[in-house]
Amino acid sequence: MARDLPIGNGNVLINFDLNCNLRDIYFPYVGQENQALDHLSHFGVWTEEGFFWIDDPEASRKAGYLENSLVTDILCRHDRLGIRLNIQDGVYHKDNIYIRKINAANDLDHERTVRLYFHLDLHLYGNAIGDTVYYDPDLRSLVFYKEHRYMSLSGCRGESRTAGISSYAIGQKELHGLQGTWRDAEDGHLGRNPIAQGSVDGTAELELRIPGKGSAEAWFWVCFGTNIREIRKLENEIRETGPQKCLQRTREYWVNWVHKDPHDLGSLDGEIAGMYRRSLLTVRTNMDNRGAIIAANDSDILKFARDTYSYMWPRDGALIAHALDRSGYFPLTRKFFDFCKRAISPEGYLMHKYNPDGTVGSSWHPWVNPKGDKQLPIQEDETALVLFALWHHHRLADTLSGSRDDYERFVIPAADFITSYRDASGLPLPSYDLWEERYGVFAFTVSSVYAGLVAASNFARFHGEPTRSIHYRETAEKLKQAVEKQMFHQENGRFVRALYWNDDKQQYEADLTLDASLYALFDFGMFSPDDPRIAGTMKQLRERLWVQTEIGGMARYENDYYHQVSQDVAKVAGNPWFICTLWHAEWLIAVAQKREDLKEAEQCLHWAVRHALPSGIMAEQVDPYRGAPLSVSPLTWSHSTFIKVVQEYIAKLKALEGKKQKRREKTSDAAILLAP
Repeated sequence: MARDLPIGNGNVLINFDLNCNLRDIYFPYVGQENQALDHLSHFGVWTEEGFFWIDDPEASRKAGYLENSLVTDILCRHDRLGIRLNIQDGVYHKDNIYIRKINAANDLDHERTVRLYFHLDLHLYGNAIGDTVYYDPDLRSLVFYKEHRYMSLSGCRGESRTAGISSYAIGQKELHGLQGTWRDAEDGHLGRNPIAQGSVDGTAELELRIPGKGSAEAWFWVCFGTNIREIRKLENEIRETGPQKCLQRTREYWVNWVHKDPHDLGSLDGEIAGMYRRSLLTVRTNMDNRGAIIAANDSDILKFARDTYSYMWPRDGALIAHALDRSGYFPLTRKFFDFCKRAISPEGYLMHKYNPDGTVGSSWHPWVNPKGDKQLPIQEDETALVLFALWHHHRLADTLSGSRDDYERFVIPAADFITSYRDASGLPLPSYDLWEERYGVFAFTVSSVYAGLVAASNFARFHGEPTRSIHYRETAEKLKQAVEKQMFHQENGRFVRALYWNDDKQQYEADLTLDASLYALFDFGMFSPDDPRIAGTMKQLRERLWVQTEIGGMARYENDYYHQVSQDVAKVAGNPWFICTLWHAEWLIAVAQKREDLKEAEQCLHWAVRHALPSGIMAEQVDPYRGAPLSVSPLTWSHSTFIKVVQEYIAKLKALEGKKQKRREKTSDAAILLAP
């Protein structure tokens, strides 16, 4: 089930599923060590009239956020039992504490006892071997621990300043047929077993007395630490400050943070402006405070691939950082570039992907080719795009004067590798494509390499090395000439996706598959967007890859197999992807000459808004018939692409308005000159 409502602070990340169940708990790194591991932690309500879990079919739910914040706003009601809940969740921006506020309303006429149950099913360090949970009488809380991972589950009632849960259950799960302590809650009475070890879980209770037609507040919170001393310190802080004040401060922090973006959203449709801000916040939840920008943190994908998207791909990270740099979040993106500086190999390239702690991630790229000869298991675009993004980072932040260390430790090694990793024609040697499926020379890769070399040339010129600057620039120009000669298909009037080396013929063979990533040929500056060859390419992509159903949107490429829903590839070339649809909008914006030319681009932006979840969360792709999210959700790249395309849309509107104003002034001047 897709993930929704991510909340976090760069150390802790919490994800819920579409039924508002807590599913993922990442700590101490965003994306590494899922302490819940996709196991459902339940939230339930007991009354004398009956019991329900939040995902009960009889209960209705509406999930979203408080405006411009990373505090959830969940409305849940159970009409038969006469209970309404307003739930607000947040991760304290200042410390590693997850806070849940519940306002429980009684729709019946008489006073009632209502018991709230918060269940935690943890797998510390990502497994359920050797965990312990116990009731701490000093904290009046449940404490879970294993080695250097500690979590406490605590709470208080709104009318009481004394923290402490009213009852609890501790026990074992996933063995001997035991489902977990959450089952104990369904009769309104918890067993109060004081400790358990092994594969364990725990449930905390808060009991409320709610008057007829009245309401009452309750609070749960979870503190995260590496030892019991840290837990006690955090528990003391939230109890002294109060959970209400902590949650309110968190909301205010994110409202202020998102409004640091300098773009004037006044010219935008309201839903596009709202999605722009929601995308900034969503991207932030998938960024670790030590620099890793994680692709996605949806553990549901484990069922499909037995691995996750919880890695930092340098390509994704570079493009995401670039969008954030355009929004002015330079201190945040600086950490990403420092991460890459630490990660770059002695040879000058970045690996396939990385764990949030900086170690090399899992990979399916081999070190040998089918003949057994060595090959590099890399995607060259990942190194090149960090070069590209780093130059723009310093240019936008006005920090080029302080870029010497970046230049020496990253730019020169990366650019020297790129200039050496090419054939006699000037094309890059083969590597894996951005989709991580094929080995060859790809239009997306050569576009990124071109941009990376131009960036390196700019750095070298700034740092007073003209010879090196000229060398990088000439290498880029030779690459462009090779692309024009070998990757433009005259008969089809467009560029090709890739070239694959044929050993028997000792030459490259073209891959004519239409692929949305061909947009990179203009976006990374190799060709002008209004170049007839680019226009021909982009128009053919639109004709062939646009999904011919009521859902619409752009597929990745012809007959895309990944999570494939339809075999009718003439009608549905593949599932529509957010990034691919937005890439098309990006080209339409780039070539627009008048306001009316932006209409289709606006429709693409609205398409992205409509096919996000109601909370504003964008998946990787959607079902071409139902529009439901497919693959991971949220995908950080989807949100960052929306951010960048909206930025370009705003800039184009401003430019077109400027042209219009100049025409008015010329007309006015002419009228004055012609006046009698």
